[in-house]
Amino acid sequence: MRLKQSLRPAHALAAFLMAVGTCAYAADASPEEQLLSAVAKINSGDTEGARAALQDLTQRQPNFRLARKVYGELLASMPGGTLIDTAPDPMLSELNEEVQLRIAGEKAVPPPGYMPNAILQLDAEHPYFIVVDLPKARLYLMDNKNGAMHLVRDHYTSMGRKGFGKQTTGDLRTPVGVYHVTGWMPKKDLPEIYGEGAFPLNYPNLWDQFNKRSGHGIWLHGVPKDTYVRAPRSSEGCVTMANDDLLSLKPYITAGETPVILTDALEWVAPDQLKAARDEFLARIEDWRSKWAKRDTAGYLAYYGKDFTVDGMNLAKFTAHKKRVNSVKKFISVKLRHINLFRYPGAGEPMMLAEFTLEYRSDNFSSTSRKQQFWRQDANGEWKIFREENR
Repeated sequence: MRLKQSLRPAHALAAFLMAVGTCAYAADASPEEQLLSAVAKINSGDTEGARAALQDLTQRQPNFRLARKVYGELLASMPGGTLIDTAPDPMLSELNEEVQLRIAGEKAVPPPGYMPNAILQLDAEHPYFIVVDLPKARLYLMDNKNGAMHLVRDHYTSMGRKGFGKQTTGDLRTPVGVYHVTGWMPKKDLPEIYGEGAFPLNYPNLWDQFNKRSGHGIWLHGVPKDTYVRAPRSSEGCVTMANDDLLSLKPYITAGETPVILTDALEWVAPDQLKAARDEFLARIEDWRSKWAKRDTAGYLAYYGKDFTVDGMNLAKFTAHKKRVNSVKKFISVKLRHINLFRYPGAGEPMMLAEFTLEYRSDNFSSTSRKQQFWRQDANGEWKIFREENR
């Protein structure tokens, strides 16, 4: 008997079994891949192959609740079979949500070479980056080589109990934005709930601070040893995942550098679809740099919006400061390196984040800094800088 025929039509597992396609099972497959392979065997009539695969999977991962549920349904569907676990599952709704998210995730693998819409350019100093599609509970590890981006791996994740869009301390939401991993915290230094370790993120970042968002301790971390994965919405705001998935990220993450984009609206686009927008914005930043270096103070300041603020200065104070400083300079040299361009997620309006290393030199001062600029369009549709900080 095929399992999908033995389940009640309204059962979420039935929808799961009918939705997934066939997939090959390799010896080194992840638990998720092995589960999907077993389901494909069920739907092709190979119930014995599916039984063996699920038995192996549930022995390897006894805390994988979804695999146990499918295995139990399979055994019950076989001649003389009964459910191995007849106790009601108090978290069945969470399990059903996980089913649907895994379906979406399995179908959401980007075509080769496609890029996340949040990134227009990422410098080669970032050989890897992470994108988390929060609505679909999916983490993507990408490489960034020779101007092209490719998927390295992807897996299921969980987020805050109240979803995403963090604003305040204790709101149980996961933030949306562009962050960087700040370090690694090993298992020995953490309570059991964090599993094998944690990668802290720099929340609240400059944009969060500008919006007066509060809270701290937003991490990518694992799960307790008696858990395979957590429910889709179960943390206090962190992104959680299976311990094996967490540890698989370690070789690719550099503290202080690796970007992590937590997005509420991920789209995968072909590289040529981003070229025009990238070239236009790079030209805008180059013109800003050039006018500064030429001591064209009026042209340089024209790139700053009316609501610009920096270091306690509004636009008027910033303008007076720049005019005073530039007027006494004999020469100014401005060089930009390592330019990253992001379409900032979750901003509610089109917004760009430019990050770059800035080398400034004049006749009486020199410095090197890592700068972040936040750009958005004014009432006339012109892109203006409204926030600028050194990171």
